[in-house]
Amino acid sequence: MEEQEVLRNKLIKHIAYNIIGFALIFIIFGIFIFLLVKGVTYSSVIKDLYDSKKTLLEVDNEKINIIIDSNYITKSERDSWIQNSIKKYQDYMLARKILNPNVILILRDLDKKIINESEIGRYVDYTDEIDFDENNLNKIYEVTLDEKYSYMGLNFIFDGNGITEDRYIQLLVNIDSEKDLVANYLKIISLAVFVGIMLSIITSYILAQKTLEPLRENIIKQMEFVQNASHELRTPLTIIQAKQELLLQEPNAKIIDKSEDIILTLNETKRLTKLIKDLMILSRADAKKMSLQKENINIDEYIKEVIGPYSEIAQMQEKEIILDLNYNMDIDVDTSRFYQLMIILLDNAIKYTETKDKIEIKTYLKDNKFIMEVKDTGIGVSDEGLKRIFERFYREDKARSRETGGSGLGLSIADFIVTSHGGNIRASHNKPKGTVFTIRLPR
Repeated sequence: MEEQEVLRNKLIKHIAYNIIGFALIFIIFGIFIFLLVKGVTYSSVIKDLYDSKKTLLEVDNEKINIIIDSNYITKSERDSWIQNSIKKYQDYMLARKILNPNVILILRDLDKKIINESEIGRYVDYTDEIDFDENNLNKIYEVTLDEKYSYMGLNFIFDGNGITEDRYIQLLVNIDSEKDLVANYLKIISLAVFVGIMLSIITSYILAQKTLEPLRENIIKQMEFVQNASHELRTPLTIIQAKQELLLQEPNAKIIDKSEDIILTLNETKRLTKLIKDLMILSRADAKKMSLQKENINIDEYIKEVIGPYSEIAQMQEKEIILDLNYNMDIDVDTSRFYQLMIILLDNAIKYTETKDKIEIKTYLKDNKFIMEVKDTGIGVSDEGLKRIFERFYREDKARSRETGGSGLGLSIADFIVTSHGGNIRASHNKPKGTVFTIRLPR
């Protein structure tokens, strides 16, 4: 149950991190798109305002003289000119398509009073609501009329060029359609972000499950590994402790009388030492701290050297080791690790074969790779056993394995050695009986 609690906590963390990550991406992306669309939407309005300002400021005295009749520029009739010249000026601009018809032009005196009310049509009803700040010149701002109509404005000073007094000019453009467009897009982008976040929750859960699947398997294997290792270590330690306690009960006994107990203790000590060495090898393999010291050797000759002592052991047990070495080329291997690989496979073959059985070691070149087969005519392995034979602590016949001193780690180490050399190892049935281990290594 402990590992399930660990996995559940990790799953929750992974889901939370993924949701936060996806949500931030969707939100930032949504804000970016919204601001981009908003900027593009209002850009034409802002351009109209600045273009109109530029057009108005670039009007020279010649254009003004075309507009203004001499009757209007006498001192006595200046006030009347102010009221009428703006209309003429505006008509002049519109007739030549210089002033954008969407732009509302409001003229104010230096006291901010509107002096062209008769020319602004229906907007005259809202003059009290049209804010004007003489300190906010040459800047784009927004104003609302009747609490529902929105306008974008630009204020600047218009030089009378000596003909009339300087005046403030206020330009306004209605932006209700733009605001509606931006508001609708905000709803769309908000909905898209919400849907994206919902999808991210589902995706995060699936991704977390996929990500934690190997971790779940590793935790389960780790727990099994610790339990199996504890069990394997406990058995020899229990035997050693029991035998030593028996020896302490008879301190005056002769060694020859207790030789069996001593021998058993030594055997269990050797077994314990080997088990610890195997565990250390697998531990370094898991931590990827195992480095290879490769040498270029004639692999067939090297196999002959390793096989020598085992041929004698096999003969003593009335078993036969057959060599069929056809590779006869050099290969780069870590000799100490390859020696360990050969010992594991030979030791395994001798343990699980009976009298008159045969063990064959064959090498050859295939698909530009070094192939080695270790065949025996022993008791063989079941179909289920072939699938799990390289798992740590896996033993098909645990009782027999314990009798022969097996811990179920040898073939796991063999698999690691072959894999670290860039190759692979496979177990299969040997017809009519026995097992075949096939090793493939790159040249």
